[in-house]
Amino acid sequence: MEYRTLGRSGLKVSTLTMGTMTFGGAGAFSAVGKTDLDEARRMIDLCIDAGINLIDTANVYSNGISEEMIGEALGGKRKGDVLIASKARMRIGNGPNDEGLSRYHLIRECEKSLKRLKTDVIDIYFLHEWDGTTPLEETLAALDTLVAQGKIRYVGCSNYSGWQVMKALGISDSHHQPRFVTQQIHYTLEAREAEYELLPISVDQGLGVLVWSPLAGGLLSGKYRRDSPTARQRAGWSEPPIRDEDRLWRIVDVLVEIGTQHGVSAAQVALAWLLGRPAVSSLVIGGRSETQFRDNIAAASLVLTGEERERLDAVSRPPLLYPYWHQQLTAKDRFGAADLVIDRSGV
Repeated sequence: MEYRTLGRSGLKVSTLTMGTMTFGGAGAFSAVGKTDLDEARRMIDLCIDAGINLIDTANVYSNGISEEMIGEALGGKRKGDVLIASKARMRIGNGPNDEGLSRYHLIRECEKSLKRLKTDVIDIYFLHEWDGTTPLEETLAALDTLVAQGKIRYVGCSNYSGWQVMKALGISDSHHQPRFVTQQIHYTLEAREAEYELLPISVDQGLGVLVWSPLAGGLLSGKYRRDSPTARQRAGWSEPPIRDEDRLWRIVDVLVEIGTQHGVSAAQVALAWLLGRPAVSSLVIGGRSETQFRDNIAAASLVLTGEERERLDAVSRPPLLYPYWHQQLTAKDRFGAADLVIDRSGV
């Protein structure tokens, strides 16, 4: 397993992160998976034994059950050098303060997460989504308090737009408060919009990138082809949205072809492509079974050739490759805005 430094921090994370959205299967999350405690223990041990040192969860996953199961599985003791990431922002109750990024909600939810996880500190605490009603100054000050109290070590954001990330970083810098060291985003061969702004921002501002749902909810796994919906889709789970199904299946065709040449799954090829992209630190992999985890873990050692990467780039290139048409592009600026940043900076 390879370990990469997370942004400009000194923290090293494995290139694969264990996702736990399937743990518990309560409420809407039953469409994602229904992993019970015994299965969770086996999967956590499997991932740790493979070298994965980061477990990702959130207070909203099955209404806190995911965090509880992680706490139980780890027995209140960290195994080896395992790190825990969690998130807060989403609605988790019926009260007027049961959602958002206010000081009240953020500190309260962090303390609840610590109890469920049976730990004294959360290593990476993410703002799960933008909150347009709470001033960023209040939210970032609350994170500063949690860091000062030793309840969280690093802070990050998830599902932010480019301007939201930059506004938050500007406030953190001007107030001398802990700045984001990472952002967690959706980025796949099927969804490459992050190359327009989020990846260039990450390179420029020194943010590590964690990718959620790197297989597009299983659609890039190779198990599903045209007219064959995934288990999540059959259960009514519509994230992430697919806007061009014909393009999706062309991508899957190439993934399957390259996977067959290497003797591996299409899923491993899709994950390996992501691990070679700018600023990407780690991919959050999940699974309904140990078999799925084992297959995804094997992607960490898969090396794609330059020609294979070019084939994947070509088939997945979005129609609007350069949204900022007024920029002067050179011949080698071929694969999106993220490469444009790297070409010019020399990173």
